Amino acid sequence: MVNDLSDLLLQLKSLTVFREAAEDELIKALISFLEADSDASEAVARYCDFARVLYLDGTADLTGYVKELVRCSPNPIAELIGEGKKVPAEMVRSAEYELKILEDVASLTPKKLREDLHYDGKLPEWQSSSVGFSEDFSMQMKNISKHGSGIYAKYRAFRLDGKRIMPIEYPDGVRLSELIGYQREKELIIANTKALLSGKPAANILLTGDAGTGKSSTVKAVVNELWQDGLRILELKKEQLHDLPEVLHELNRNPLKFIIFVDDLSFTQNDDNFSALKAMLEGTVSAKSKNTVIYATSNRRHLIKESFSERDGDDVHRNDTMQETVSLSERFGLHITFSRPDKATYLDIVRHLCDEAGVEFSEVDAEKFALSRASRSARAARQYVDSLIAKKD
Repeated sequence: MVNDLSDLLLQLKSLTVFREAAEDELIKALISFLEADSDASEAVARYCDFARVLYLDGTADLTGYVKELVRCSPNPIAELIGEGKKVPAEMVRSAEYELKILEDVASLTPKKLREDLHYDGKLPEWQSSSVGFSEDFSMQMKNISKHGSGIYAKYRAFRLDGKRIMPIEYPDGVRLSELIGYQREKELIIANTKALLSGKPAANILLTGDAGTGKSSTVKAVVNELWQDGLRILELKKEQLHDLPEVLHELNRNPLKFIIFVDDLSFTQNDDNFSALKAMLEGTVSAKSKNTVIYATSNRRHLIKESFSERDGDDVHRNDTMQETVSLSERFGLHITFSRPDKATYLDIVRHLCDEAGVEFSEVDAEKFALSRASRSARAARQYVDSLIAKKD
């Protein structure tokens, strides 16, 4: 329990191992409050700023907030352990001391912060309790290959913004149980991904097939199924493939396992991105990583687009194009095709989705919907059932 708030101010400013935590909006608001002078109106405003951070986070639980902050703040101990390096004893002792400081923050009560405010009006409240962080932190570091640290402890899906890896706060939550059919295809992807997680050789995968057959959804569902085992996904656009060497350099130092996911992949003639991906798949030094695989999807059987004029070119040109396509496809260790479902499979998908949604299944109407879209696919089935849900009272 905190006895002297002035001591707490100095302690918060001394955070070193957990310096990133000190940059959190809540901690900065607390420091600002502790620095307030004798002006009661300013102190009250800063007190409310502190409480507002909690409220904006959707919680009034200070202890829970700080506990999550400790779990998800980058720190040098996690980086060293993640890289398989020894942590100096001095750093461990500093971490233990700083965790006690953060425990004091987590146990702060509204009454404690208000004791010198000299204000009798109503002010925001929150919940707090005494808590110990050392054991949780030790357990996280011991199992860092599953739990991760920093943003990788909090999020499962990421994107590349410029050259920075950024979290996707609200990723697609699709589950494997929602994806009907394609059992063999799903099992191949799951088995390969589990090999990655267990440290065994894992293949890069190319998923091709008709639009709406569930290629992308399957990859995302596998991540949702296995992320608690240490799996994360980084989504790249085709235009970002040139940044892949730098991305791999950063991820190689991470103890977690990553799927680098490129959706809807195709190339035009003389596309520099083609060469960039080919070089990565070919096995450059930076690409030979034990913790990353590349999963790419394409609606095209041939990854290089050709215009009609190019098709009419000489045989040498056409042969070169075919050889380029084959050379890239062969660099994926596993090529999985998602074929358009036949009528029976399509109707099975619709029936399952209707049962889940609690709407009436009609084989005739489901087939009419598919024919109006000129497509029987998992996507068409979902769209049909969504239309029924929208009409439901």
